[in-house]
Amino acid sequence: MSIFHSIKFRIVAFGLLLAVTGILVRQYLALPMMHEQIRDLAAAQQLSIATYIANDVDHNITSRLALIAQFAGDMTPDIARQPQKLQTWIGERQRINPAFSGGLIAVRPDGRGLLAEYPVVPGRAQLDFAEMDWFQSALRSNKPIIGKPASTRLSSEPRIVFAAPVRDAAGNTLMVLAGVALLNTPGFLELMQETKLGTSGGFLLISPADKLFVASSDPSMVLKPTPPPGVNLLHDRAMAGYRGTGVTINANGVEELSAMVSVPSTGWFVVARMPTAEAFRPVKVLRDLMYKVSSFLLLVIVVTLLFLLPYILRPLTIAARAMREMAAGTRPLAPLPVTRKDEVGDLLQGFNVLVERLRKEETARQASEEKLTFLAQHDSLTGLYNRAALEDRLEQALARAERDGSQVALLFCDLDGFKEINDLHGHDAGDDVLRQVSVRLSDGRRRVDTVARLGGDEFVILLAGLDDARAGATVVARQCLQAIGEDFVFGEKSFKLGLSIGIACHSGAAIAPSYLISQADIAMYHVKRKGKGDFFFIDECGA
Repeated sequence: MSIFHSIKFRIVAFGLLLAVTGILVRQYLALPMMHEQIRDLAAAQQLSIATYIANDVDHNITSRLALIAQFAGDMTPDIARQPQKLQTWIGERQRINPAFSGGLIAVRPDGRGLLAEYPVVPGRAQLDFAEMDWFQSALRSNKPIIGKPASTRLSSEPRIVFAAPVRDAAGNTLMVLAGVALLNTPGFLELMQETKLGTSGGFLLISPADKLFVASSDPSMVLKPTPPPGVNLLHDRAMAGYRGTGVTINANGVEELSAMVSVPSTGWFVVARMPTAEAFRPVKVLRDLMYKVSSFLLLVIVVTLLFLLPYILRPLTIAARAMREMAAGTRPLAPLPVTRKDEVGDLLQGFNVLVERLRKEETARQASEEKLTFLAQHDSLTGLYNRAALEDRLEQALARAERDGSQVALLFCDLDGFKEINDLHGHDAGDDVLRQVSVRLSDGRRRVDTVARLGGDEFVILLAGLDDARAGATVVARQCLQAIGEDFVFGEKSFKLGLSIGIACHSGAAIAPSYLISQADIAMYHVKRKGKGDFFFIDECGA
């Protein structure tokens, strides 16, 4: 055999060529491309996160604007002119929908004090609101307005005021109704203020018109003025209207990767920022790793050439004979790769026969077992649990409730209007809608919860391990009603469906799973009789 056809020569030549090529490719091609891709990926991720935060802020703002507008529209001159009625009216609305954590207030039309407030804050009723920006804006507007973010005069807490004028039929201002939202309380901007971006990054909410940091992951920056022009060039562009991503040096001299997204309802914008040292750390780690791997690879090749290669190649012919015996079943299996008809090729021919046979047998056995196991516990159309699996998990949940004193809630859900889809558009459309329903009902459920399909358009949701079954079931039922109320799309067709939910709760000694299911079913039919599209607890219908 010529030395050029020897496997020893091929290994030596290929190893050296591969090592040198790898070093050159990594150094001059892979690393620059990797840096560029990681930068683009990090920027896209930050932009996505900033968009999510901005949408959340926008939702919180618009919902409160709509709420204060609704309150102002509901106010009648009769209530406005009677202080006791006004105080009661404001208190009832604040208690029912406490979206304004700082309270709901009715300001006199001249701004000199309050007509009513809830809750009562000592000293607030005597304040002069006449010169406040939100009061002046509300007097001039026929729509709800947002005041400039500022600190409260009594407690110095950061707040935003949502206000709307209340006028009589002649257009005379009876009062300015205002809701005070504290920035540092749950339910408003806590998602942005409590969320970290990586280990050292964070978020900013900026009002360009006021040149003010409205909120921030860093509490020390809240309600502080934005840096002057020239300190941060990317910030200057954002203040001028730029939205997107970029790299900049912040006021502290730290290079950051930033993403800016607008909050449409306010003119504000959200900034997601992270130091580039953290954002691009994988590139540095990869570069160091490449240097180490390249050095180690060269060392291994040299050692192999000098010492190991003769010993590595000597067993190949023996291994080839052994692998033929393995294919015949007389020796244990030991895998090796096949390439060409030389020493390694002899080894591969015996190995492949045995591997192919075992792979087919093992694959067929595993596929059969997995399919049987899945079909025994799941609905074939939606992939949800079936009745048998539901009863098993319900029995476990009831046993756990008996042991640890927790509570269980069972929601029996029946679609309203589903039969018309099957009758008018065919079973393909109906099956697709059922699959969409299963996804919506499963969305947001905990690991300990169970979503099952009993058949047809009947679904069951099991909530286990609850401290307050009624409260937990109420939250989930409302989520399900909202989810099913959204349009279902099949091809170019759009469908509307409703949902009737019967709820049965249990705690204490374990009962038969079928009994709890039947109780929830009774409650569901009670909803059907009442008009559908709602939920009902079994203990409220006397069943």
